[in-house]
Amino acid sequence: MSQSALAPIQPAFEEDVLIPPHGGTLKDLYLPQTEADALKQRSANLPALDLNTRQLCDLELLLNGAFSPLEGFLGEADYRRVVDELRLSDGTLWPIPITLDVSEEFAASLSAGSEIALRDVQGVPLAVLEVQDIYRPDLAHEAQQVFGTLDHTHPGVAELLERTRPVYLGGRLRGIQPPVHYDFAELRDTPRNLRAWFEANGWSRIVAFQTRNPMHRAHRELTLRAAQKVGAKLLIQPSVGRTKPGDVDHYTRVRCYRALLPQYPADSAKLSLLPLAMRMGGPREAIWHAIIRKNYGASHFIVGRDHAGPGNDSSGKPFYGPLEAQQLLERYQAELGIQVVPFPAMVYAANRDTYVPATEVAADDDVRDISGTQLRRHLHEGSEIPSWFSFPEVVRILRERHPAQAPRGFALFFTGLSGAGKSTIAQALVAQLLEHTSRAVTVLDGDEVRKHLSRGLGFSREDRAANVTRIGYVASEIVRHGGIAVCAPIAPYADARADARGLVEAHGDFIEIHVATALEVCEARDRKGLYAQARAGKIAHFTGISDPYEVPEQPELRVDGDGAVPAVLAGHILDLLRKRGLLAV
Repeated sequence: MSQSALAPIQPAFEEDVLIPPHGGTLKDLYLPQTEADALKQRSANLPALDLNTRQLCDLELLLNGAFSPLEGFLGEADYRRVVDELRLSDGTLWPIPITLDVSEEFAASLSAGSEIALRDVQGVPLAVLEVQDIYRPDLAHEAQQVFGTLDHTHPGVAELLERTRPVYLGGRLRGIQPPVHYDFAELRDTPRNLRAWFEANGWSRIVAFQTRNPMHRAHRELTLRAAQKVGAKLLIQPSVGRTKPGDVDHYTRVRCYRALLPQYPADSAKLSLLPLAMRMGGPREAIWHAIIRKNYGASHFIVGRDHAGPGNDSSGKPFYGPLEAQQLLERYQAELGIQVVPFPAMVYAANRDTYVPATEVAADDDVRDISGTQLRRHLHEGSEIPSWFSFPEVVRILRERHPAQAPRGFALFFTGLSGAGKSTIAQALVAQLLEHTSRAVTVLDGDEVRKHLSRGLGFSREDRAANVTRIGYVASEIVRHGGIAVCAPIAPYADARADARGLVEAHGDFIEIHVATALEVCEARDRKGLYAQARAGKIAHFTGISDPYEVPEQPELRVDGDGAVPAVLAGHILDLLRKRGLLAV
């Protein structure tokens, strides 16, 4: 497909009038203040659900109309058609399932017509859901249809298959109050507020740009040219809800965007933040992003190569082709309403001292670029970042956030059966680590955590998950401050391990090490006689005997605790850390 393939399609809106929302009506689901106050009082007596990060982001965009025409979480009929056909049950184009997942235990207490108070992590009621549907999705089918893969390397697939609870609730929402954001409050526009700003300032042709990364000179050139190409003002609307693990934190990114704004002509660009939980769904997500920007009032939407792609799969191949998103948008362009502006990557031609579209590079051009990996290396080493790549104001912020030579925190998370050798290998590893570095190393051993951090928890699935989550949280704080956390719980359940990974990866690297020692070896090593007691029925919920152990599918490293002495196995782990750049060679 050529870069101009979409150009002949004209937007379905009048000049000087803002584009209508998707479906024709902006679905603002907040109640009038008096009704909201009454519902807030009544919600104290309703069953309550504390939402996770993704659910909170989804709820906020449902309530403020960014997900128009949705009026709540998808019921089963809408869900199935979205998954299979990219449409709601009434035929309206909608590509991503917006669902509320709960446990079997929570779902068992509900029926059609039940009301649930939806709360933030502090227990503040934000909305009430009137349950209309209770259903059990085929999560593997959803992953295959929506993401095109079952590969857990894909962050959307990993969340769906490892962390999503088995029951979905569908129903209508009534908003009590929006989630509170204490950061960048003046940049957090609702669709209604942003549309009002556009109208007050005479903006009607608006091209929106989606990003989850800091912006540099190439991004400035791309967005400026795209806006000039269609004669529109520019809306820079980065996702700040939840992006890909390892991305630059949104605080730093927003400071970079602010620093970049003076590089645009006066009254030509506006910055506004989108609290979106990205799924990294490639082509489908590109359609979703376009619909959301349409609801905010944008008439045009920039789509580059590999839009919302998560990178490479477990075999090293890209999950999505570079033009797949543009091609899918072309297929649905007529009914999208918002006009898509496909744009190639911008590259620097040193011999011309200018940025040019990658499609216009001549054979004799001296093309230069800096990858994300190279940029991180420049920041870590403190080496010069070329002036052609970024603006001094942006580089200054990135250097402040990532000072030269600052160590990157990481967590080593051992998992395996009781007696597999986790703690012994961890001890050997800590000793070898301290031979090579003076960095702080903190050990979170399973037994010690149970004694101090998780005292009072039992061994039900819920209590085991809570124990692992606590370990993940403490590890994430250690990693956030540049330390090394060595964790050695049994952690038998994939979803709890995934939760711990999510907590840590918000700040650094998570290295999962499966100590895959055979059950019979673990039993033979059992000095406390725990396995014998479990087989005699004297210990309930014993992993490997009366409770399952869910084997990690794609750990960073798998070792046999009976295959070599602990010191040798620890050496293998050190080699992995060196290869990943986490430990000096």
